[in-house]
Amino acid sequence: MKLEEIRQKMDKIDRELLVLLQERMGLAVRSKKFQETASDPEAEESLLARVERMNLDLIERSFTRQLLKTIIKESKRLQEEDRQLVAFQGEHGAYSEVAARRLVAGGAYIPCLEFADVFRGVEEGHFDLGVVPVENSLEGAVTQVNDLLTTTTLKVAGEIKVSVNHCLLATEVTDYREIRLVYSHPQALAQCRGFLARNKLEPRPFYDTAGAAKMLARENPKAAAAIASALCAELYDLEIIKEGIEDGPSNSTRFLLLSREPYTDAGDKTSLIFAVAHEAGQLYGVLKLFAEANINLTRIASMPLRSDPSNYSFFLDFEGSDKDEHVVEVLKRMEDLSISMKSLGSYPADRTTS
Repeated sequence: MKLEEIRQKMDKIDRELLVLLQERMGLAVRSKKFQETASDPEAEESLLARVERMNLDLIERSFTRQLLKTIIKESKRLQEEDRQLVAFQGEHGAYSEVAARRLVAGGAYIPCLEFADVFRGVEEGHFDLGVVPVENSLEGAVTQVNDLLTTTTLKVAGEIKVSVNHCLLATEVTDYREIRLVYSHPQALAQCRGFLARNKLEPRPFYDTAGAAKMLARENPKAAAAIASALCAELYDLEIIKEGIEDGPSNSTRFLLLSREPYTDAGDKTSLIFAVAHEAGQLYGVLKLFAEANINLTRIASMPLRSDPSNYSFFLDFEGSDKDEHVVEVLKRMEDLSISMKSLGSYPADRTTS
């Protein structure tokens, strides 16, 4: 091996070590939910003893012990900070984490494999809050999330709209014309179809945009890149080769902040789910209540009821608080017209443009 190749491999290992360390710290802060104190001397000593028995000829046992003790010490410091645990679906660097960081500053952002894991984790108290995408400006409603909202006991405590700004990422500065393969989630690849076609880049579907960036940093495949967020470049030490490569000029996703408790102040936006009898004029009767009360609807979407596929649940967002007497009266009349109705709560509307 040449010196440059050795250095590149060392850089790759260093990146992977830091990514693994980030994951380890995330598990450490999660563990606090299951233990009364951050310190467990017996477990720590058992870990150190096991590692010291490993036959690592290039690593002195004293170094191994000191390294792990430093990691454990840092884990305890993070646990003592008592940050709010904010769950999101995907890998670190996903657009859901971008939303989580903006909604909950200074939190500990915990990745989950599935949307259901986010909902269940918050419901069971393993996480303090959850952040999930509810709709995209190009793709429409996120079906799985909307389905979970129909059965959850959680409340919506906030929202945010995040601009989807796709970046072409690589492990080192290079001309994108030297790249041959591009990994990302199928939706991201589809949203960048024009850029890929113009530059004769072969799309390779991956389970997650951030997951593709993480794989790129770990494996560094030849002549390859990933499409992901700018945050991924920071987290995985990747270079942004080109920004804004998506074909659509206005691609954004709306995210909801989920909590076990409702938003305590009077929010200015309310979300609810309802169903009406499958008869002519029933839905019109509900919507007419809002029109007559001059309450502005910001979203209405439908989804078949699992218990009765011939009928539908309707998702409704409107401007106003469920603490406002004017709104309370409308909701009371609406309940009389509905066969089921559930409020997800009132919360601060996102007034930003991005």
